[in-house]
Amino acid sequence: MPEVKLTAEVRTEFGKGAARRIRRADKVPAVLYGHGTDPIHITLPGHETLLALRTNNALLSIDVDGTSQLALPKQVQRDPIKHTIEHVDLVLVRRGELVTVDVAILVEGEAAPDTLVVVDHNSIPVEADATAIPTQIVISIEGLAPGTQILAKDIQLPEGATLGMDPEALVINITGAPTAAEVEAELAEAEAEAGIEPTIAEGDEVPEEGDGETGTGEAADAAEQS
Repeated sequence: MPEVKLTAEVRTEFGKGAARRIRRADKVPAVLYGHGTDPIHITLPGHETLLALRTNNALLSIDVDGTSQLALPKQVQRDPIKHTIEHVDLVLVRRGELVTVDVAILVEGEAAPDTLVVVDHNSIPVEADATAIPTQIVISIEGLAPGTQILAKDIQLPEGATLGMDPEALVINITGAPTAAEVEAELAEAEAEAGIEPTIAEGDEVPEEGDGETGTGEAADAAEQS
């Protein structure tokens, strides 16, 4: 994974007011820590940081006062509406150091016809060199038949990377797609459990009010004639 270089400034102001002023200046408040060192509060360039963190587990080279240090994003806080970055926690790493990170899974291809693909894990923990973290792991499901299961141990990892989870964990499950009748039956059962009245389909006969054993309709006709 290539390093992304960012130039940081040491931050001396703290609190919500200071953070707002930093963001208005198109910068991002951040903290850099790890390896037993005291946390360093910094500001990062807003646009460059946003671009860098579009890649999962981006390896950052942070220049602080002329000294560069490698870091990985530990926690990224984003504005839920603007999608801008509010704050970043960065953890220091060294070349050759093994780190465990969650790597996203990308499913490619199409399973056999009339199948349903269930992804139990969208990412898996992987231990790798801090400078060789995979950005994603591609799994092909092309032509896989119902009943096929892909376990964690079946995933081919990049050279030098090792699995950080139970090797028997189910990651992807290929099952037979339910028929329309099965879907309708499950829906009817769920509606019944929720107390929802069944919907009357177009063309079905709707019983008229008063039709039944009470004779209400005949009493109404008699009243009209009188």
